[in-house]
Amino acid sequence: SNAEIKEFAAGYNVKFDLFSKICVNGDDAHPLWKWMKVQPKGRGMLGNAIKWNFTKFLIDKNGCVVKRYGPMEEPLVIEKD
Repeated sequence: SNAEIKEFAAGYNVKFDLFSKICVNGDDAHPLWKWMKVQPKGRGMLGNAIKWNFTKFLIDKNGCVVKRYGPMEEPLVIEKD
């Protein structure tokens, strides 16, 4: 549940906003995630499927995907980009 996810994240001292759980792969994937994954800079190294939690996308002010980040990349890396 969303409450369980929030409680789990609190154990990692998460300070950023969390959104509701949604599907990011397959036919039921949210349209935004489907779109981000097929953009030229949104494609994954080993295919477009989201492999694990915390895959991140940097979107510019014009709504274009700038870069896709793997789950192990720290959010502070995005700040530099």
